[in-house]
Amino acid sequence: MNFRKISFMIFISLIILSSSLHSQEPYRVGTTTANFLEIGIGSDGIAMGDAYASIPGGLSSIYWNPAGLAFMEKNHALFMQQPWLVGINLNAAAASYVNPYIGTLSIGFYNMDYGKMDVTTLDMQEGTGEKFSANDYSFSISYSRKLAQWFAFGATGKYIMSQIWHEKATAMAVDLGVLVNTNFFSFSGKEEDALKIGMSISNYGTKMKYSGMDLVYPIDIAPDENGNYEDTPGEYKLSEWELPLIFRFGMSFNPISTRYHRLTLAADALHPNNNSEYVNMGSQYRLQIPGTGSFFLRSGYKGIFMTESEYGLTYGGGIALNLLGNYIIKVDYAFRDLGILGSTNTYTIELQF
Repeated sequence: MNFRKISFMIFISLIILSSSLHSQEPYRVGTTTANFLEIGIGSDGIAMGDAYASIPGGLSSIYWNPAGLAFMEKNHALFMQQPWLVGINLNAAAASYVNPYIGTLSIGFYNMDYGKMDVTTLDMQEGTGEKFSANDYSFSISYSRKLAQWFAFGATGKYIMSQIWHEKATAMAVDLGVLVNTNFFSFSGKEEDALKIGMSISNYGTKMKYSGMDLVYPIDIAPDENGNYEDTPGEYKLSEWELPLIFRFGMSFNPISTRYHRLTLAADALHPNNNSEYVNMGSQYRLQIPGTGSFFLRSGYKGIFMTESEYGLTYGGGIALNLLGNYIIKVDYAFRDLGILGSTNTYTIELQF
């Protein structure tokens, strides 16, 4: 009974926090910073159209819903590379430690590298010969635990930093999530194939404000008077910007589940603070290969009902191989269609030990 009370309190807390998101018309597109935090981690979730809030047991849950980490049975390590648009690269790494008495502890690192660009001025619009770089970073620590066999919660603390040449901005944020295993829609009669419900709030934190030496310029507060402090250092005061706050509600179940075959269907409804509400849908087919491992095929669609969306079809696959010493290595790939912007490919390697 105590577990149910705690579960209810966490559920109500998430609903209350979600009320702080405002995406009513006109939609606040382009009004948040550090938007790299909206790009998913892990080829499995991306290939399923980002419909991953209710899928448990993988290290990529550190991004979608930290409560999913509580269902891992082994320690994991994950490495992801996602060449983005116009020469931008995203890289992620994460690791977890599973203790059945304490819970699951995880750490993550996320980087968006914009590459090197030419420094230009009004007088030298073709470039000064100098180069500058820009990077976004996120460092996270997560904790998740099962409070009962049917209920788990998770929380992530983040340190976020954005750097453009000599300017820098930082912020702190948290992600909160719950995952509930129900007894509904289990066509096989097994609890693990029944309906799962996941909810998470991502990037609930402080605002970001850039500062740095390139914003400092000498000024003369009284140029027509003698005796004042000439060339006094002055700094441009920039505005603060919110993080991209996202509330996810997801459901998934396994309509087909046999000894060697499993089909998973999933759907997530998202409520962001910088765009219209939308729905993601995805599917995963798993073929169990006795003595070898598993083979996966995935597909999905991102951005259903989103106003003026460039998102669309996603698909991919992967393979998990059983190694000596009870190790498992999992290699996944995902393709994402971004409309007039082109497409992206995501490559992920995950080790279970």
